[in-house]
Amino acid sequence: MKKTIHDIAKLLNLSASTVSRALNDHPNISKETKKIVRKTASQIGYKPNVIASSLRTGKVNTIGMIVPRINRDFISNVIAGSEEITQKHGYNLIICQSDENFEKEVKAIKTLINSRVAGIIISISTQTTTSDHLLNIIKENIPLIQFDRVRNDVKTSMVINDNENAAYFITQHLISQNCKKFIHYTGSLNINIYHDRLNGIKKAFNDSQISDNNLIVIENCITQETGYKTTIELFKDKTKYDSIIASSDYSALGALLALKELKIDVPNEVSITGFANEPFTDLIIPSLTSVDQNAKEMGIKATELLISEIENNTKHIEKQIITIKSNIKIRQSSTKN
Repeated sequence: MKKTIHDIAKLLNLSASTVSRALNDHPNISKETKKIVRKTASQIGYKPNVIASSLRTGKVNTIGMIVPRINRDFISNVIAGSEEITQKHGYNLIICQSDENFEKEVKAIKTLINSRVAGIIISISTQTTTSDHLLNIIKENIPLIQFDRVRNDVKTSMVINDNENAAYFITQHLISQNCKKFIHYTGSLNINIYHDRLNGIKKAFNDSQISDNNLIVIENCITQETGYKTTIELFKDKTKYDSIIASSDYSALGALLALKELKIDVPNEVSITGFANEPFTDLIIPSLTSVDQNAKEMGIKATELLISEIENNTKHIEKQIITIKSNIKIRQSSTKN
């Protein structure tokens, strides 16, 4: 059974209000009483009710973060960056996972609003095509910061990557390796990051005078399973496409496994690149060319923006768009002999 301040009060023959004031460091309570109360609370395993406390004091020190998938190194690094800042400023961080599901994302937002969090940081799911649930956060006067995958029709501060430039340079790299026929595995083009990456590829084509007819685009192909299945289907008849630009390291990994199974040489017959620079990219054979998105910096910047809005009047803070520069990691999977 969960212990309460009434249990502490009974053990120490004190009133519940005295125990409460002692735990909250009230100046009218002696140091000795505070010491005894805190020691007893620790001994019996008392845990304060954070929500109840926030209702009494009017101050909330909890921030909610909603992410598409928690089991990605990119997201783990975003969370690490965010926690570095929340701990520094005395906030707690609650992580919610949408699992790339719009309904779960909506439910997570409702839960965080009902929990009276001080602010919310979100990267939207691939299924998210509307903004009403995000606008509800703003209507509740809860500060909102978007990162990575964002809805541009919701006017909040954002932290994003230079996705278009990263895709441009990775495509130029493949062109320099004499690649001529391209496949692009991507997520839903309704999502900003996938739309921007396709734009970067097309810009590189235009600058190199390559026709868009040399590119096929496969949407909703960002997992290892979809990358594998799609590659088996496309290459089972030894298609003439000689490069795969994947918007996910996982779909790139699936493609690599499929090409190995089909006995197609990577990179000399088909070059492969990914996005996110997951830890496995440097461990597999051949190692995978990828884009490092500097995720921890993204988490730091998003959380700094949010805390600034929480601790100041958010209505008078000019909304910012911070762009985090990406780094291209050239490895074996795209470098021909």
